[in-house]
Amino acid sequence: MEQKNTKSYASALYSLVLVFFFWGFLAASNGIFIPFCKAHFHLTQFESQLIDFTFYGGYFIGSLILYFISQLLKRDLLNEMGYKNGIVVGLVISAVGALAMVPAINSGSFPLILGMFFVIALGFSLQQTAANPFAVALGTPETGSNRLSLAGGVNNFGSILGPIIVSIVLFGAADKLIDPGAVQISSVNTLYYGLTVLFLAVAAFFYFANLPNVTIHEELETSKKANLPLFIIFLAFLLILAVDKIANATGVDKAYIVYASLFIILLTLIVTSQAASKSKQGWGAMQYPQLIFGMLAIFTYVGTEVTIQSNMGALLESKDFGSHLASDIAPFISLYWGGLMIGRWTGAIGVFKLSNTGKTAFTIIIPLIAFGVVLLANYLSGAQISQFYSYIICVAVVIAGFLIGNQKPVRTLALFGILGVIFMLIGLLTTGQIATFAFLSGGLCCSIMWPSIFSLSVTGLGKYTSQGSAFLIMMILGGSIIPPVQGILADRSNNVVSGMSGIHFSYIIPLIGFAYLAFFAWKAGSELRKQGIDVDHMETEGGH
Repeated sequence: MEQKNTKSYASALYSLVLVFFFWGFLAASNGIFIPFCKAHFHLTQFESQLIDFTFYGGYFIGSLILYFISQLLKRDLLNEMGYKNGIVVGLVISAVGALAMVPAINSGSFPLILGMFFVIALGFSLQQTAANPFAVALGTPETGSNRLSLAGGVNNFGSILGPIIVSIVLFGAADKLIDPGAVQISSVNTLYYGLTVLFLAVAAFFYFANLPNVTIHEELETSKKANLPLFIIFLAFLLILAVDKIANATGVDKAYIVYASLFIILLTLIVTSQAASKSKQGWGAMQYPQLIFGMLAIFTYVGTEVTIQSNMGALLESKDFGSHLASDIAPFISLYWGGLMIGRWTGAIGVFKLSNTGKTAFTIIIPLIAFGVVLLANYLSGAQISQFYSYIICVAVVIAGFLIGNQKPVRTLALFGILGVIFMLIGLLTTGQIATFAFLSGGLCCSIMWPSIFSLSVTGLGKYTSQGSAFLIMMILGGSIIPPVQGILADRSNNVVSGMSGIHFSYIIPLIGFAYLAFFAWKAGSELRKQGIDVDHMETEGGH
């Protein structure tokens, strides 16, 4: 990797960190925007989840385009462009989407709004692909993981503040209970004008600043056989995009089409794993079982993380969960994403060289400090935070999980997957505050999964590590597919269990997700041990 190590790039790092903030801010804000749009446009739960479908679909399509162009040219397109320029182009694309969101909102067209979410996410996809190696290049390689940890921490701040700020923009002060159907959607214009200016300002800084020219001198590894499964997954993505047209033309229930999309993706990855195990030639990174199972794990993890909060608004509006108005939901969404911050701050302790006693002490103290930060952010917004004090019990459970996991990816991932299943079961079997906190605890369980899954999936790939990483990034697609699956299940499953609402029952989806993630931890560990890799002494870093 080419870089300049003789100069301090502090200002560049701070600007890059702002990019990480954007990702967290907008992704978490969807939890407020979804119930708002549902009420304003009179959408079904499935239709409201199309916001996540287009947002995370943009990540998938952007990564897929980069991959196929590079395969066609037999050159790494982003590497030739340069990671700095990749960030600039990505920011400009997101700025175009943010600016175009204003006329889209004013037109009152929900499909047009979805289209602009897609454009913003396309830019994010390019930014994310380029930003991580660029952050490592802004200093010595030895401190690269520290810079990524800093960026990840700021991303989490964006996740906490996003729901709060967007709720204030839409509804005003936190103590005002406003029917979202009565709010003028044009009230978000200022938000998107501001984001446009910020995107362009950061892009201009990166373009004109004297920053390192980051390139990676690695030969592009081609894998022709991998193209077909990726194309099939793309077609499955299109099924949901065209669900209304297909349903009208064929008379097939929309639910079956949505479920079919998920089934096709799962089946494609399973069949690919079996085919690659029989003949490894031509499969590239996909010849490694841990990578295929890891692709499915990233798909499941991102989908589970996103769907819990994306359907949370509708859940909290239901009678069994307090009949909250949309204007009263922001603190809950902020607490959910705050759970991810609590876990990631705790997971970052391993970056520092501490004694065993020091690690134990910080593993107890840091989550409590992070929880305090979440409460403070909501307090400053005017929210009633006393309702969240008892959530510290959930934080304590996760602290115990970290102490038992002891920074070991397989053990930690398995443990947090099992905890996720337990929390979801408690949420399904109860109602009110206990169930709400149980579902919100999914954020705590998701917090460590990205680095654990990523490290287990790419370990042992050798020269195919870069390609494997690209495939894993594509599987952010789970955030696009799984929320609509849960949404349509919510629409169609009232009283499947006597007295249980459809939205409540639909939380069986993240339960299944956590169960697979626990299975993946065991499966990946087993596969790596077969390859002679000591899974108990692997390190994880970063986060998504």
